[in-house]
Amino acid sequence: MPVPEGDPLTRRQLAAAAALLSGLSPRVTELGRLFVTAGHELALVGGPVRDAFLRRASADFDLTTDAPPDRILTLVAGWADQVWDVGIQFGTIGLRKGSVHFEITTYRSDSYDRRSRKPVVAYGRSLVDDLSRRDFTVNAMAARLPGYEFVDPFGGVTDLQRKVLRTPGPPQASFTDDPLRILRAARFTAQLGFTVAPEVRAAMTELARLLAPPKVSAERIEGELTKLLRSPLPDGPTAGIALLVETAVAEQVLPEIPALQLEADEHFRHKDVYQHTLTVLSQAIELEPRYDLQQDLVLRLAALLHDIGKPRTRTRLPGGKVAFHHHEVVGAKMARKRLTQLRYSKEVVADVSRLVELHLRFHGYGEGEWTDSAVRRYVTGAGQLLPRLHALTRADCTTRNKAKALRLAAAYDDLEARITELAAQEELDRIRPDLNGDQIMAILGIPPGPLVGRAWAYLKELRIEAGPLDHDAAVRALLRWAAAEGLPVPPPDEPAD
Repeated sequence: MPVPEGDPLTRRQLAAAAALLSGLSPRVTELGRLFVTAGHELALVGGPVRDAFLRRASADFDLTTDAPPDRILTLVAGWADQVWDVGIQFGTIGLRKGSVHFEITTYRSDSYDRRSRKPVVAYGRSLVDDLSRRDFTVNAMAARLPGYEFVDPFGGVTDLQRKVLRTPGPPQASFTDDPLRILRAARFTAQLGFTVAPEVRAAMTELARLLAPPKVSAERIEGELTKLLRSPLPDGPTAGIALLVETAVAEQVLPEIPALQLEADEHFRHKDVYQHTLTVLSQAIELEPRYDLQQDLVLRLAALLHDIGKPRTRTRLPGGKVAFHHHEVVGAKMARKRLTQLRYSKEVVADVSRLVELHLRFHGYGEGEWTDSAVRRYVTGAGQLLPRLHALTRADCTTRNKAKALRLAAAYDDLEARITELAAQEELDRIRPDLNGDQIMAILGIPPGPLVGRAWAYLKELRIEAGPLDHDAAVRALLRWAAAEGLPVPPPDEPAD
């Protein structure tokens, strides 16, 4: 169905909308008949309706009804294969029929306690009233079941055509009721490629302070940022981040990013670190297929945060130049702190901060030929993050000097070739010392303990530096280390006659 040019919808357009929506799943129709037969209303609402017009598949279906939660439970008890009521305090019942998942919510007319981020749930009486409390007009469309009568009281389908985000009512009221909607505006900008209406943008700026903790939980903010960064659109994450910065929302949730907008003056001449960051993020996303990565959150967070240590390490050099010595180390600590505050998992925090710390490692070796030991150190330092480090390092090249860009690309091509070559020879991703712990204890005559670990670490370092050693050479190296450490060294075996 072509998205109509304006409102009201014609009879033909309404019929086309009903035909489009009725093809989503026969289970939706079944559920609608069940409720109507029992004397209740049921409507498909929100994301599934929007996505049907955008020709996007919906994995789950959101519905709304005039039936209270207890009545919903009674109605679906004999129909659904599984029911869960963890959201019943907010009027929501979840269920599964076959492989199809549903969430059914009683008509709402929420009000929010201004001293808390939590809604005070009050049940509404009509579908239109329920739609009026939703975040954006493109999510305030519905289809009454089982006949799929299309309901669009706020012009959502027109906004879909125009690719614009508006709120059903005044945006100030909508954002005050639920400040997380401010972040959702940026998330939908990233996910759908939409722009926000001028009045919505103004309200985002005006009310950005409402996102300051503890008004909105860190977990909810993390959820929206993650969805924004994992947008399937190539330019989606950069557009979403740019909107957060331009509306001062980022100052509340990711203040390190707007801090990159360093002012250039006669004393601190440098390229725009903020714009560089957006370019790196965009280029990292473009490189994901090359390294078998897909909408990779760790890579995208690392690209976004890789230079956040620069404002704290900016120093003036002779001649008006500027340097950011050790900004990767400072930035790694800052990334760890910020992501921990946002309640990202320990694994994500560790991986992102490690990538930030490593993102300059390649440049430390220069553009010449890499030695075997340097390649081993690079690979073992990155560990399982190596594909992401490849993508981040390449993305970090944003120079306008074409000759320099070509040299850096060629140097990295050479490094990757050397990694492949050595990996085939030595299985680099599983580098281990030439002697294991049991052998170390037997040779030195020592029990299990920290000393064995120190000896093991020494032999691993030697393995990285010198490559594989045969058994006798490894034993001699271990004995030399033990002697240097002041340990009693057993006499070497007598050579055979």
